[in-house]
Amino acid sequence: MTERKIRIATTSLAGCFGCHMSFLDIDEKLALLNDRIEFNRSPLTDIKHCGPSDIGLIEGGVCNADNVRVLREYRANCAILIAVGACAITGGVPAMRNYFDLRECLEEVYLNGTGVTNPQIPSDAELPLLLDKVYPVQEVVKIDYFLPGCPPSADAFLQLLLPLLDGQKPHLAVNQLHYD
Repeated sequence: MTERKIRIATTSLAGCFGCHMSFLDIDEKLALLNDRIEFNRSPLTDIKHCGPSDIGLIEGGVCNADNVRVLREYRANCAILIAVGACAITGGVPAMRNYFDLRECLEEVYLNGTGVTNPQIPSDAELPLLLDKVYPVQEVVKIDYFLPGCPPSADAFLQLLLPLLDGQKPHLAVNQLHYD
């Protein structure tokens, strides 16, 4: 009888996708994990919504209404939810806009920016509503674990995931707890 695979879902909110790239840096160890995990919603599967999952990995901060929707969907469907990287944990580089008024930012980019030829702030119903600032994910939903880094190393991902796959609590080594 084969053991049930652990179902993992991943997403990137307001971030650079570097944490996903670092996760892929697990390289050949991904093949070893293949016997133990399966991916639900993730860039690797192109599944559009998060279904029931054992572990959810969230990269990036929360900057718009769609990010809030996705994050709440993950919280509702993932037994364990993990904030991955500086942007998810603190807002990271995207949160630099928090020091400025949102209207001023939009005007600078779309009305007054260098090379703007048709000055207008986009207002299409297809575009998600921007939030007043970029929020860390734990300000929107409950997070179970945090994996710091910008991005976290592939080894840090393994150090967090392997105990979870065995039903144990992870313990990150001190040298993994940094934001560089």
